[in-house]
Amino acid sequence: MSDLTEKVEELASIMTEFGLEKAKLAGADWSVELGVEPEVRGSTVVAAASAGAAPAPRATTPKPKVEKKPSAPMGTPVTSPMTGIYYASSSPGSPPFAKEGETVQAGQVVGLIEAMKVFNEITAPISGIVNKVFIKNGDLVQPGETILTIG
Repeated sequence: MSDLTEKVEELASIMTEFGLEKAKLAGADWSVELGVEPEVRGSTVVAAASAGAAPAPRATTPKPKVEKKPSAPMGTPVTSPMTGIYYASSSPGSPPFAKEGETVQAGQVVGLIEAMKVFNEITAPISGIVNKVFIKNGDLVQPGETILTIG
């Protein structure tokens, strides 16, 4: 059972390190899913008035902050098909597969994602120039997360 405890602690540590809200770990005959409750914003406490006392003042809920969404990336996004660790090159010290301003061809490898000790090639869906690289080498990526854009 201590082996499972170590795995749960490691999963919790990974969640903290990468700011994940949910994570799941499974073995042959077991699985553990961890989650963090999102922080409740704008919650207020209203004091209850006792009988015969003046009513308690009502608490007001602050207006939610309007966050500006980042503008859509220019060009065609190349997204992660899975959760894993992104690698910009085939090995440490090797040049990156794709750099900003560099021309890539459709089908060319632009990165690797390591998932479950398997390296999966990420290829360019179109030919063009790499506009922006959003992910750094060694970052954890989630499915659908934009790695880079090609224009």
